[in-house]
Order: sequence, then structure tokens, then C-alpha cells
Amino acid sequence: MRTLLEARSVTKVFGGGVFERSSTVALENFSLAIDADRPSIIAVVGESGSGKTTLARLLLGLTAPTSGHVLYEGQDLQQMSRERRRKFRRDIQVIFQDPYGVYNPFYRVDHVLATPVAKFGLARSRAAARTLIDEVLRDVGLRPEETLGRFPHQLSGGQRQRVMVARALLLRPRVILADEPVSMVDASLRATILGSLSAMHRERGISIIYITHDLATAYQISDTIVVLYGGAVAEVGDVELVVKQPQHPYTRLLLSSIPLATTARTWMSEFATVASSADTETGCKFAARCPSVEKVCRETAPPLFKTHAARAVACYLYRDAPTLDADAIGSVLTASAAASPPASQTIQPTRSRP
Repeated sequence: MRTLLEARSVTKVFGGGVFERSSTVALENFSLAIDADRPSIIAVVGESGSGKTTLARLLLGLTAPTSGHVLYEGQDLQQMSRERRRKFRRDIQVIFQDPYGVYNPFYRVDHVLATPVAKFGLARSRAAARTLIDEVLRDVGLRPEETLGRFPHQLSGGQRQRVMVARALLLRPRVILADEPVSMVDASLRATILGSLSAMHRERGISIIYITHDLATAYQISDTIVVLYGGAVAEVGDVELVVKQPQHPYTRLLLSSIPLATTARTWMSEFATVASSADTETGCKFAARCPSVEKVCRETAPPLFKTHAARAVACYLYRDAPTLDADAIGSVLTASAAASPPASQTIQPTRSRP
């Protein structure tokens, strides 16, 4: 596989300096690879504090890893020349979570669109630039005549977020990193924004890293999914397998928290009895909350067990499966798994769950 953007055994630790008593491991031994020739949509899912935003900042080169490497076309982001960094900034675009904080209130919204056009020389004239901007605004469901010329406060949150999607699209990037892009817009606009992202991938061949805490939208938009807990990978693989047949107890907990359109909902009792949510310093990070915890879980962190060609799980319930090196996660993400496999093809737990 010829990789475009890659995180290779990345760990990020905050704190632990001379004047700090403790440190926090925000991301631990994480690997991810985007195929340069095969665009995909990868969802990264987890609750607050799981390491999602740290991952986004590492992939954008906004912060350096404590160990490991983030590579763009095989070159470390921290060692790129000015010319290569300029190409990286055009190829890798970002859509931030907050549609309010990304704007300068003193500028009209035209500014965030005209600036990249001028900086990267995307148009030879002002008229050509306006035509290009009008085109991308329509692509995200906005009318240029009702959008341009206004200040940010004169647009709704959904409109502001769609302008940022248009800005990312302007540069014709190869990867868009979408960090919780629909968490601060109302439900009526989520489908529009997600539809725009899907169209970018389908029609323009753009890979998307979709970071979210929402498994429902991750399932709606992605091909493959990475579930993070405490900065470590809990489960990774084909989205159909992971969402419809979750194997890691944490993935099942996330799915159990999705509300259903019925008042007869029965919550999963196996998690209701867990009183503590504190992470363990050694062993599995989910051990304190897991209903299937064993002694080994508290002593040694589980490796990734490859339970299917398109799935791996960091859980000792699947200890009979072959182990998978963290650097080989890319092979799981790119495996073909269009449909959920028959039970005979999926490795089952070594013991039944309580």
C-alpha cells in the first residue's frame, strides 16, 4: 500500500516535566494509514478524553508526538521542508467542531474563502475566484447571494459550518480531517453536512477521517471504524462488523447508550452494576468498568487480537485469535468486508460473557 498520511506507533504524553508531578498519556501506540490510491472514510470514535482531538492535532502537525512518527507521503511532518509543508497544508484539510470560534468576527465570511484562493493561486482573476467560490458554496447547499457579504454573526451555525466545508473543498484536498463536524449543529442540518462529506468522497476521491463520539453518524458515513478508549485502540475494523456485531465490551457500552425510538428500552444491565470508571495504570484501560474483567486484564494490557480479516479487538476474551502488531492496523482497515461474515468465519470469545 502506498500511504498518503500515516501515524506510525504514535504516543503522546502531556505533563511529566520538572515542575509537574504527574503525566497524562493522551494517545498510546496508535497507528493509522490512509491509502494514497484507494480513498476511504475512516471514523475514529470514543468518549471525551479518549484521545480523538490529540490524534487530530498530531495528524495536522499542530503538535509533535512524544514517540513514533506522523508521515506525509513517507516523510515525517516534523522534518518537512517549507515547500513540502505547503503541499501538505493543501492536501490535508480540516473541518473543526466549533462553527463559531473559527471565524474572525471583524471579517465577512468571504474572507475565509478568498484567502486560500489567493494564497494557493487557485484563480487567475477576481472573477475566476468568485466563480470558484460560488461553485463550492452550491456544492454544500448554500446560495452564494445569501451567504457572501455577510458577517459570521449574520449566519446560522449550520451555515457557518457549511462554509467551512466549502473552504476545505476549495483546495481540492486528498484528505479531510473532520473533527466532530456535526456536534454543534441541529439535527436537521446533520444529514446535509454528512451528505456533503460523502459526496466529496464519492465524487472527488477524497479520503475522510471522521472524528466523533457519535456511533450513529459514524455508521452512517464511514467504511471502517476505530474505537478509542483512554488513548488506546479498543476495536478496529469494518463498520458493519463493529457496529452490528460489537466484540469489545466498551464498543457494546457505546452502542447501548444510543437512544432508540421506544419507551420500552431495556438498558444493558451488565454495565449498570459497574460503580467505578477509573482507568487502571497497568493492564487494560477499561478493566475498572468491564463486566467481563479477568485477573490478567488488570495486570497486562491486551494486544490486538485479529478475530477476522477486517477486524481486530484488544480484549482477552479473544485470546485464541492471532495477535496483531499495532503497525499492522492498516491491513485491517483496508481489508474487504462488504458484509458481515458467517459465524463460522468469526473467532468467538474463549468464554461466554456473564
